Amino acid sequence: MEVTAVATQGCYDSWDWVSTYFLLYSDTGRAWRRYRYDDGTETFVGNINSEGVIQNKLSHSIRARFLRFMPLDWNPSGWMGLRVEVYGCSYKSYVADFDGRSSLLYRFNQKSMSTVKDVISLLFKSQQANGVLLHGEGQRGDYITLELHRGKLDFYLNLGDAYDSRPSLSAPRIAVTVGSLLDDQHWHAVHVERFNKHVNLTVDAHTHHFQTQGEAYSLEVDYEVSKLASSGPNRFVKWSALDWLKSSLFSTAEGKKKKAQHLIAEEMYKVWIQHLRAPSALCMLPSAYSGSL
Repeated sequence: MEVTAVATQGCYDSWDWVSTYFLLYSDTGRAWRRYRYDDGTETFVGNINSEGVIQNKLSHSIRARFLRFMPLDWNPSGWMGLRVEVYGCSYKSYVADFDGRSSLLYRFNQKSMSTVKDVISLLFKSQQANGVLLHGEGQRGDYITLELHRGKLDFYLNLGDAYDSRPSLSAPRIAVTVGSLLDDQHWHAVHVERFNKHVNLTVDAHTHHFQTQGEAYSLEVDYEVSKLASSGPNRFVKWSALDWLKSSLFSTAEGKKKKAQHLIAEEMYKVWIQHLRAPSALCMLPSAYSGSL
């Protein structure tokens, strides 16, 4: 749900109440984050008796499945006592479970697609340090891959100049590595912008700019091979790590006056993948989309 305020009260007709506390929230019930007001304050003011109600409005709302109230101080003449009320509204999300044999994909309305401009945005959460987040490739040797490796994000891109340099377990070819500790079960934002040979890769507001090698400047990918995780026979990693993902993809086709094709899975998808250890396990972008060339 989306939480906008909380209220507390002591135990009925007693000397038990909590005077200050922390508020923690989580999506999984395992990894917790402490709420912090916009001014940096983390401590919530509680009660001074058992019957009064103290409401605290949040300076910014939070979206979570679990809340935890952590008492800091309480009535020295009694003990910890807490009745709570949570204010907010339900938050609609789209969740998909994967058992290692299922997949989601984006399917273009033509067999292959050649682009000079690409914009890829995704928000992911993982408790594993290794796994392919996104992959697409074409018949002429082009490919684009985002992969977690030891908690960092590796970005591979080939625009058709190096047919035999596709990333693999034995001979990885990394264009750039960014971020760290991305397997901490918290949300991380990834944004890729490419125009011709110029690429901006942003992870959690930190941007790295680079240029691709070779003479080619367009990316050609097949119409339904944009993977989000893979552990099959031609896998790039031994097992996949993606737990949650939201994504949207924008592409601009060559020779179409840079008219953008907006591919989105009905709404921003929240995807849950558990471990993905089964043979040939893979995950692809959702097939439902809107927009055309």
